[in-house]
Order: sequence, then structure tokens, then C-alpha cells
Amino acid sequence: MSELSRRPDRSRLSRAGTAVVALAVASLGILLLSAPADAARPRKAPARAAAAPQPTERLLGVAVPGAPTDLREYEDLGNALGRRPEQVTFYAAWATVPDFPAADAARIAAAGAVPELTWEPWDPAAGTTQPAYALDRIAAGAHDAYLKRWARQVRSYGAPLVIRMAHEMNGSWYPWAEGVNGNEAGDYRAAWRHVVKVFRAQRVTNVSWFWAPNVPFHGSVPLAGLYPGDDVVDRVGLDGYNWGTTQSWSSWQSAEQVFGPGLAEISAFTSRPFFIGEVGSAEQGGDKGAWLRDMWAWLDRTPAVRGLTWFHFDKEADWRIWSSPGSFEAFRAGYAAFR
Repeated sequence: MSELSRRPDRSRLSRAGTAVVALAVASLGILLLSAPADAARPRKAPARAAAAPQPTERLLGVAVPGAPTDLREYEDLGNALGRRPEQVTFYAAWATVPDFPAADAARIAAAGAVPELTWEPWDPAAGTTQPAYALDRIAAGAHDAYLKRWARQVRSYGAPLVIRMAHEMNGSWYPWAEGVNGNEAGDYRAAWRHVVKVFRAQRVTNVSWFWAPNVPFHGSVPLAGLYPGDDVVDRVGLDGYNWGTTQSWSSWQSAEQVFGPGLAEISAFTSRPFFIGEVGSAEQGGDKGAWLRDMWAWLDRTPAVRGLTWFHFDKEADWRIWSSPGSFEAFRAGYAAFR
């Protein structure tokens, strides 16, 4: 969960700055990431790279307080679960993080996980109307100096990195969403493709690109028109939450109800590996332990979902894995069998 809530019908209030989220890639000798092929590259671009290898097991990531600079919560959680989650995500806004935070990525890698960077083209303090970060400006090269510097730094870092760029673009709460900030149909796709083109021109081969909209809701932008294309995307996914009765607009929803319709929509236009980018459940409105057991059962019968990222924070609701003894035990048992 980044700056806005994830819900089926309305946006929530913005959270600024960097947060942490995670999504799964194995630390047990599984290398995930290489740049996908790009048939439309310039003449002097690097040679086509092989498609990014994907995890052979279904894996877990978590978002934890303190990360990426302090991984004690991540380590405590892994010890409690008996198995460390395989990926840790952190956030970086273009306006406030001028250079790729290689030390943070290396810290996560040293802890045994793959870093996932949620990369946000905006100033988190400036709202949704930010002409400097309009999608057509990104596509036209207005930020190329920044992009090239990052690309060179990521290439120098060298280790596997997942970049989840400009997520939840089908909503209305970010300046990179179509329909806000002057963005028109097709602009998101063009901006995404331009960023990947810049990275490839700098010969970056250690990045896997993750396209992650919000779960569809009434009034959201249809996903097919936002998809940049298989040649510039390594994995796809959705962000979604069971808000229970914590909000005036929310109700108790199973994981299948939250993610099933969007998974079907995405599966109609791509077969790229599918991951749940962000997920959590509140305690209020139902039995969270039962919800988690049902989630693991749904995942067991839905092999198309290759992994999930749990938002382990007490924030708008108590999303934490150990928000109650029943919640923790249900999560621990399900994770132990999640392969």
C-alpha cells in the first residue's frame, strides 16, 4: 500500500514519502531478473536480452515498518514465521530521490531478499495536478537526464532488482493516472515504454519491470488500454485489500472477491506471470484468521497467482500479520505450505 487506499469503489487519503512493500522472488538461488526483448529499440540499442526468468516456486513478499534502512521488523517476522519472505519493496519518488538508493537495495539483498522498488513519478507533497510529471512530458523526454542517471546507477548496482513503476494507474489518486493531470488515453503506455527504452539504451539487464494496477472498481480506467505490452513488462499484478467495516464505504470481501475479477480481466490480454502487488485484511467486520485460511485455499486452487506481497503495517487498519493470535497462526500455517 503506498500513498492511497486500495478499495473497490473510492480513493483514500494520500500518504506521502517512502513506504515499504514486498513481493516474492526467491532468495534460495533463484535469479529473477533480466530485461525483456524490445522489438522497437533504436539501431544502436543493446542486443535483445532473454526474457526475465521467473520464480519456480510461489513466493511471499512483505511490507514492513523501518525498511529499507532498518530491517529488524523483517527479520523478526521471518523468525516468527519460520521462513523469511523473499522480497522487500520500498518507495522512491522522482522529485525527492535524485539517485538510485543502491545502499538500501544492497541491504535488502544482504538480508536474503530481492529488493522491489516502487518508483513514483511525482512530488508526494504536491497532489495530483503536477504538470511537470504529466505522462506526455515523460514520454517526450523531459526527464531523460534523471532516467539516464538512474539507469547507469542501477546497471552499476548489478544485482537483481524489481521496479514497480507508476502503480495503480487505473485510479484517480496519482498524477500518472489517465484522466488526471492532463493525461489522455494512451499516454501511460507511451510513458512506460519510453522509460524502459531509456534503460535499455543504457544497457541495464538486471531489472524486471512490474506493472501493477489497482483492483478494478466502478469508474476505474479499463486495464487493457493501460497495458504497455509484453515486450516491456516482465510481470503483472494487482493491489487490493479487504477493508472489512473499517470505512463507511467498505464491506467484508474474500480474497477471491477482491482479486478474481481483475485477474480475469488481465488474463484476457497477457499471459505474463501474475503477482498480487499489495494485499492486507482488516480485523473489523469478520474473522481475519478465517479470511486468511480462505485466501491460502484460493491461492492453492489458483496457480496463475505466482506470489503475493503482504502489507504488514498498523495504519488505516491493523493489516499486520500478527494483528491477533488467530491471524498470525493462519498466516504462518498457510505460508508454510505455499509453494
